[in-house]
Amino acid sequence: MDQKPNITPEVLIPRLGEQLVGMGLLTVEQLNQVLCYQRQCLDRGRQILLGQAIMELGFLDRPTLDQAVTEQIMRLRAALEDANHNLELRVQQRTMELEEALRRLSENNQLKANFVANISHELRTPLTHVRGYLDLLYTESLGELNPDQKKALGVSLQSSLRLQSLIDDLILFSQASRGQMTLSLGPVDLNKVTSNVLSRVKARADDHQLKLEILVESSLPMVQADEEKITWVVSQLLDNAIKFTNPGGMISLRIKKDPSAQNMVNVMVVDTGIGISQDRIKEIFEPFHQLDGSATRRYGGTGLGLTLVLQIIEAHGSVINVRSELDKGTIITFPLLISKAE
Repeated sequence: MDQKPNITPEVLIPRLGEQLVGMGLLTVEQLNQVLCYQRQCLDRGRQILLGQAIMELGFLDRPTLDQAVTEQIMRLRAALEDANHNLELRVQQRTMELEEALRRLSENNQLKANFVANISHELRTPLTHVRGYLDLLYTESLGELNPDQKKALGVSLQSSLRLQSLIDDLILFSQASRGQMTLSLGPVDLNKVTSNVLSRVKARADDHQLKLEILVESSLPMVQADEEKITWVVSQLLDNAIKFTNPGGMISLRIKKDPSAQNMVNVMVVDTGIGISQDRIKEIFEPFHQLDGSATRRYGGTGLGLTLVLQIIEAHGSVINVRSELDKGTIITFPLLISKAE
């Protein structure tokens, strides 16, 4: 059975032989003899430490060896304390640099949000005048129109409505970015929400030659939500589904109680559109981001709609779930809490 060496302080010192040579307590020739002797002992089944071999060869006595080992331990300890101190200083410096970078990033985000808000409000005022006069012209309040003029004004009016919607999205995004988006929570009838949304999106679905299906569970309870913002969310999700579904496809809005949570109602928008690859689903919620970023992209928009949808849903304390498959369609679901008034 191999004899294990006694544990002594020298095991704490790396490359003890070189340290002793450096201190002038051993010569290089003596160290080589010690190493040779140590290997011989090992070959005979006797394992000894370097210090034991030094003493057995008579090069150093125990007090001298212990003194040398103690000095080296103190040097190592001092070096470790210096390293720890330097590491603490580097961590403090790096923390200060990161805090400064975070402060600048926060300032930049604030400036960006302020810029977007100011520009959006400045655009809204002249657009209101443009829309007002377009309405007057289209309704022939300022004179009779021939069919071509009526058609041209109709197109202009639709474009102004689209521009108004984009500006409203920018304003809502700037409010959310500055933490100014507030919710007016109360009991909300999702049947009413569905009716309002249907009046907004039905014509667009027909224009895109899409079948629009509305499936709302009977005796649906009230939910706790901000009616205006939830109406906007559902409308936005249906608009998005219409945009990315080819003619002949189907869009479905389904609202029913959550079978796994008795105090929840699930809102689901299903389409048979172009779908999204699994590894890019998170990208659709990034602000000002389009999955097709080319100059010739087919689908327009600011890239803010789903960003705002996510922020509004999360502000309600809910989560949004997306399941999608390329060329097969997308399912977007989020739950809402049933109102305590129920």
